[in-house]
Amino acid sequence: MQGGRGQLHFAVLALHPCADFPGNPRGGIRAVAGIQGGGLNVANNRLQLVQKTVEPIGQLAQFKITRRGVMKRQQAVRSLGDHIFVLEPEPYLETEEDVYIQQFTKLIVNVGGVPSDWAEPQGLPVEIQPLSKPYANWTGGVFRALVLADGKPVPFAEIEIEYVNHSVDIKNNAFGKQDYVTAPQASFKSLSTYSDAQGIVTIGLPRAGWWGIAALNIGTTKTHKSKPLSQDAILWVQARDMK
Repeated sequence: MQGGRGQLHFAVLALHPCADFPGNPRGGIRAVAGIQGGGLNVANNRLQLVQKTVEPIGQLAQFKITRRGVMKRQQAVRSLGDHIFVLEPEPYLETEEDVYIQQFTKLIVNVGGVPSDWAEPQGLPVEIQPLSKPYANWTGGVFRALVLADGKPVPFAEIEIEYVNHSVDIKNNAFGKQDYVTAPQASFKSLSTYSDAQGIVTIGLPRAGWWGIAALNIGTTKTHKSKPLSQDAILWVQARDMK
């Protein structure tokens, strides 16, 4: 965002961004436990969380579920700097694998071109801590991040990277029907790598748009309702073309 004030519009849903839309029935909504947001306090030049703890979703104003099963919310932004949003969903059962999956998702939005605390960890059970600004990347550049579980680096964590392969119409809860990119084969839809011995992951950003980075099954909690649990950390990264 260029100005110092405005509205952020969120649509919350579960999908594989490269492959699930349009029309894939797997791209449905999951129950959400809570959300937290943060922004820069310009007066003392430090990050302060708007909500210190994750609030139950039922207490959050302006969230509504649309007919397409998408939760939507508008968030007012009144200060410059980095605003950090974290989504904590309830674990859902992946029936094909008989495993529960819980994905802690983080999005960092900058307002006014004033970088602040984009690299600060948020104290989540699992988390991807950016080492590069996730909102200021040129196409063809390299993005680096640190994979954390309970605040500690996770060496050799399995990483998946997916590209949002369709245009997004957040007003009408719709994805464009035309793919941006045609994958030569299925393995290109979800790219894979591993963090190094220090827990650092490095990826290239070959195309402008949104990239989802996921560190898989890195949580210390391994069971839920007597079944295996995979706690994944997700970070959204944006790349832009030089013009």
